[in-house]
Amino acid sequence: MQIAMIGLGRMGANMVRHLARAGHDCVVYDLDPAVVASLAEEDGVEGAGSLAELADKSERPRSLWLMVPSGAAVDATLDALSPHLADGDVVVYGGNSYFKDDVRRAERLADRGVRYMDAGTSGGVWGLERGYCLMVGGPEQAFQQLEPALATLAPGTGNIERTPGREGEPDQAERGYLHCGPVGAGHFAKMVHNGIEYGLMQAYAEGLDILRGARAQSLPAAQRYDFDIAAITELWRRGSVVGSWLLDLTAAALQRDGELARYSGYVEDSGEGRWTIQTAIEEAVPADVLSAALYTRFRSRQEHTFAEKVLSAMREQFGGHVEHSAR
Repeated sequence: MQIAMIGLGRMGANMVRHLARAGHDCVVYDLDPAVVASLAEEDGVEGAGSLAELADKSERPRSLWLMVPSGAAVDATLDALSPHLADGDVVVYGGNSYFKDDVRRAERLADRGVRYMDAGTSGGVWGLERGYCLMVGGPEQAFQQLEPALATLAPGTGNIERTPGREGEPDQAERGYLHCGPVGAGHFAKMVHNGIEYGLMQAYAEGLDILRGARAQSLPAAQRYDFDIAAITELWRRGSVVGSWLLDLTAAALQRDGELARYSGYVEDSGEGRWTIQTAIEEAVPADVLSAALYTRFRSRQEHTFAEKVLSAMREQFGGHVEHSAR
């Protein structure tokens, strides 16, 4: 199929490459013409110099995927794009977004007969190689129109053993993408996914900080241990119940620098953790661990521990997030 990609940053450009290498035709646009020109040199990719040109080059009904920064940039792009759209076109936003904003955007585009979808996208800078886990919300007809691209972007079944009880042909979820429900459902699932991620990261960070603290001179000599933390994380990757991709990335960071000296421990939050806690409050659902993990990120901007350095290292490993200096 043909798909138009708007926004060619870390993830957008790699998603285009992933699609094009699988035989899909891609029309691309970015505010930086040099980025468009560079990507258009690859097979299966055609550049556009404006949103109007992108819409003109796209086959109807159009399938357009936005990977612009979250927030105001999404609304500004939709405002500029919508005059060039027509009945039956589908617009997907694949960045992180508050699910309530998706509902609002869908209502605005519906007046033009344009179907809006939200796609929570997990995979970060590794998506080109590994594929992307996709949590999708929107109308069923729009999902069906986009499904060939979604199935290509997803990682597929890979070498993961099937869950006991699952039989027959692997379904969407087993292949790494899922129509989660109506508009907003995809980003709702991704919001909770990232809230859980905060908690998992915090658990690893605190545990490794305790291991590091075992060398403290204030402890009795007979109860003092100088653990090789890089070796411990490598050990846990081999058959441990706490094994995960996050642990793999942490082990890689520690192998390069056991003290994580290049990190200050200043840890950003990108919004999803806050939205998860806000939603938990609205639902009256206790979320003690996820709340604590979010508040730790706030605290990290005032004082930094080894645990915060671990968090910062993990964010860079999976998402390419560059650590900000303390302000």
